[in-house]
Amino acid sequence: MSAGMAHTKPEASEVQLNGTPELMDLLHIDVETDAVDPKPGREDLPCSRNVLRKQRHWEKQVAAKKSRRKEEKLRRKMNRELESGTGTEHQFTKRVMKAITKERLAEARSTGLKLCVDLSMTDCMSDKEISRLAGQLRRLYGSNKKVTRPFHLFLTDLREDSRLYRECVRMNDGFLNYTMDITDESCLDLFPPESVIYLTPDAEEALESVDADKVYVLGGLVDESIQKKLSLSRAGELSVRTARLPIDEYMVKKDNVKNFHSKILAVNQVFDILLTFCDTGSWKEALQMWFPPGKGYVVAGSDSPPPPTTETHRVE
Repeated sequence: MSAGMAHTKPEASEVQLNGTPELMDLLHIDVETDAVDPKPGREDLPCSRNVLRKQRHWEKQVAAKKSRRKEEKLRRKMNRELESGTGTEHQFTKRVMKAITKERLAEARSTGLKLCVDLSMTDCMSDKEISRLAGQLRRLYGSNKKVTRPFHLFLTDLREDSRLYRECVRMNDGFLNYTMDITDESCLDLFPPESVIYLTPDAEEALESVDADKVYVLGGLVDESIQKKLSLSRAGELSVRTARLPIDEYMVKKDNVKNFHSKILAVNQVFDILLTFCDTGSWKEALQMWFPPGKGYVVAGSDSPPPPTTETHRVE
C-alpha cells in the first residue's frame, strides 16, 4: 500500500472576490503531469529502466515548470488587485496563499528535498506515546506548509491497521488529504541505500549540509522510558549512513537547577531545524531558533537561551 495524498478539502464557505473571475479560475488548480505519447513505431519496443527513469524525470520537470508558472501568475494577479483597490488583502490573501501553498507542496513532490519519517518502531510504544507522535507529525506537516521551499515528505512503515494510523486520522483534521506520501514500505523500498542518511543523536558524524541527492530519515519514536540508541540500531539494521545535528559544534551546556542536559529532540523539532538551515544556510541560526531551552543547551556565544517551543518529548 502506497498512497500519496495530495489534495485538500475545499472550505464550505469562500470569500468572493470583487470583479476577478479570472483569479477565481486560477485558484482552482489541478496539478497534473502531462501525458507523454509514445513515439510512432516505437510502441512495441521494450524500454530499459534507464529510459523509463529519464522519461519520468522529464515528466516531473514539465509538471514542476507548469506549477511554477501558475504560482507566478497567481502572485501577479494578486498584486494587481491590491494595487487597483478592487479587493482588500484580507478578502482574498487567505485563498490565494492556500492555492500557492498547494502549488508549492505539489512541486516539492517533483523537485523538493526528500525526508522520511521512519515509523517502524511504534509497536513498542504506549497509547499515550502514540498520541504524542501523531501530534508531532501534525506539527511537522504544518511547518512544511509554511515555508517557501517545502520538503517532499514520506511517512514510511505506516500500516493502515496500525494504532498510529488510526490516531493520526482521529487527531489530525485532514490527515488523509495531507500532501505527502504515506506508505507501509520502508525507506529502502523507495530509495537506494547509498542515498539515505539516517539522523540519530547517537551518530558520530555531524551533519554539515542538506543535499538534493540525499534522502534524510527521522526515527519516529516518542520514548518516555529512555531507551537509548534505538534509532542508531535501526539505522544499523538498514545498513545506511548516519548523522546527527551539529549540536556539539555550535552549542554549549548551560547550568540549570536540575543539571539536565539532553540532545534528544522530537521529530517536528528536528525538522524545524532542518527547514531553517535550508532557508538560511546557518546551523547557528537554526539551532538558536528551534532548540528547546529546557534541554540545557544554548548556542555558543549567545547571551540568552533560544525561544521556547511546544514539543519537547524524546524521539530516537
